[in-house]
Amino acid sequence: MRLLITGINGFVGKALAYESTRRGIQVKGVVRSPLKLPPELETSIIDVIDGETDWMYALKESEVVVHLAARVHVKNESAADPSNEYRTVNVDGTLNLARQAVEANVRRFVFISSIKVNGESTPFDKAFTANDIPDPRNPYSVSKNDAEQGLRKLAVETGMEVVIIRPPLVYGPEVKANFLTMMRWLYNGIPLPFGAIHNQRSLVALDNLVDLIITCLDRPAAANQVFLAGDGEDLSTTELLRRLGLALGKPARMLPVPVALFKAGTALIGRRDIAQRLCGSLRVDISKARNLLGWNPPISVDEGLRRTAQSFLAATTKK
Repeated sequence: MRLLITGINGFVGKALAYESTRRGIQVKGVVRSPLKLPPELETSIIDVIDGETDWMYALKESEVVVHLAARVHVKNESAADPSNEYRTVNVDGTLNLARQAVEANVRRFVFISSIKVNGESTPFDKAFTANDIPDPRNPYSVSKNDAEQGLRKLAVETGMEVVIIRPPLVYGPEVKANFLTMMRWLYNGIPLPFGAIHNQRSLVALDNLVDLIITCLDRPAAANQVFLAGDGEDLSTTELLRRLGLALGKPARMLPVPVALFKAGTALIGRRDIAQRLCGSLRVDISKARNLLGWNPPISVDEGLRRTAQSFLAATTKK
């Protein structure tokens, strides 16, 4: 199989490239700037992704495309019109790539979307499913949903198979953003006011997501389907921090601050979003992937946390 990965230098892209190569898949990638990659991986540089990007050289001889490159959440947004920026990259750029993939005789297009297409939260006792009516709530998730709709239409019109995967928060070696911040808190022994949060959240270990993507590259039953990714075990924020602390060898110092008090405090500083992420539930049902593909997450949550912690500790001790 000849596989093209866009965003091959990213968190998921690198892991997918290495594991695909290990399994005997011929991999090449697209990056937005030069970077250090093993010489056996052929890469093309495309610095602008929009509706006019020329992908044909990168697509040459590719049988399957995994599209990871995207404009994701920007912490300190500076764009005058964020919605337009998301649409340019995530909708126009994706559909332009897909149309050129059809011209290049690519047989399957795997699009890595986001669980945020389903919505921002779930009730404690319910989970998102792959068949839910989309409920995107911000410019990023709206753009991902619009791209999904465009890809489905293209699949019907052209016959190119489309697979859509929506992961929740992904963690693993070299993880960044909020997960890295949590590990730093735990490593430094900072007391955390999260000892009384009884929500339920789904995560997906990097190795589990990569395994699901590879499963979807050629499994006939995956064609023109939507799958949700996850570890198959939901955790409260409190439990996640406790188990992550154990993986780090730094037991979490948790203060049992009542959730109502924590929410009131974040509201006072204008950060209700923090309370939603830490206290709200977001559960994912992966039974469709299990039943239709025979797929099960190859590693447990604890093993995923152990691998993540090992990578963090190795990087920390080098400094």
